[in-house]
Amino acid sequence: MTNLLDLDPPGLAAFFADRGEKPFRAKQITHWIHQRFVDDVGAMTDLAKPLREALAAESRIRALPAIRDTTAADGTRKWLLDAGNGNAVESVYIPEDDRGTLCISSQAGCALDCAFCSTGKQGFNRNLSTGEIIGQLWHANRTLLADGTRAPWIEHGRPPITNVVMMGMGEPLANFDNVVPALRLMLDDNAYGLSRRRVTLSTSGLVPLIDRLRDECPVALAVSLHAPDNALRDRLVPINRTYPLTDLLAACVRYLERAPRDFVTFEYVMLDGVNDTDSHAHALIELVRHVPCKFNLIPFNPFPGTEFRTSPRERIVAFQAILVESGLVTTIPGCRTARSAVWQPASWQPLLPDAVLAEAMSCADLTHG
Repeated sequence: MTNLLDLDPPGLAAFFADRGEKPFRAKQITHWIHQRFVDDVGAMTDLAKPLREALAAESRIRALPAIRDTTAADGTRKWLLDAGNGNAVESVYIPEDDRGTLCISSQAGCALDCAFCSTGKQGFNRNLSTGEIIGQLWHANRTLLADGTRAPWIEHGRPPITNVVMMGMGEPLANFDNVVPALRLMLDDNAYGLSRRRVTLSTSGLVPLIDRLRDECPVALAVSLHAPDNALRDRLVPINRTYPLTDLLAACVRYLERAPRDFVTFEYVMLDGVNDTDSHAHALIELVRHVPCKFNLIPFNPFPGTEFRTSPRERIVAFQAILVESGLVTTIPGCRTARSAVWQPASWQPLLPDAVLAEAMSCADLTHG
């Protein structure tokens, strides 16, 4: 049975063409699924009854089921989703006054084994399908509307989620063939209609696929940098041994030729005594001198068995000050207003005890505009 969430607009058009239906049927179905968030073809009242019955017999609309749904005091909402065979992934909703951001997962587990990442330590289980990826956006919008979530743009007929970041579990570019159709649905005016500027994909640095994304579906780009030199990045982000910094930064510059934003965001997890000294900050400034960019400094969220510790907040603030003084816009999760000035320690907000939520809070800063 075909899951209609797995089909992007060309896929839906082909689905109906194979059944002798007119191309406009694809737009009708896209509208019902991705703008009205129905889960039953029987609700699609502008389709003839025989077509609804035929669709009900051979298709379905199913996202990953939620096995846990938690909401923090600030309204941040996290869904744990059942990916089958004992696997689970997460999506995170971050509400703010002017937007609602959803952090989406692309894989169950991850094969890249970054030294500081709890997901990588769990190993790789499988890629999520297109339907399981876009289904996180469909589920979030549907659930938030059903729960009566309020925001000015919702009152004007827009869905709750205005921004998406591919920064949950997994490496999105390692699941390119399923991620890109999901991105196209996010951007399609007959589906979610999001601006390319409001969709951010985060990668650890798979250079050939950064180039391919630039050519096929450029959205805002974030790169997990985490080190100012190859020796340290080889240790922290093993994919660097295949695609070292020179190649990665060159790919970032090429990407900006077609990107919807005029900068790349570099994510930098702050590890006490590992990558957080003044000399590391100065080396970063030199490294990215010819790459239009912003930095997002992420306090490390410890997990059982890790060798790393979180940098003290005073060290993070000092590190940020060096970058800002050089002219680099630098943000820290927990202080979303300090976009061009040094973050003040009084604004420190402890991260909730889950790595995905911590990253989701940080990636909300990437989605303005």
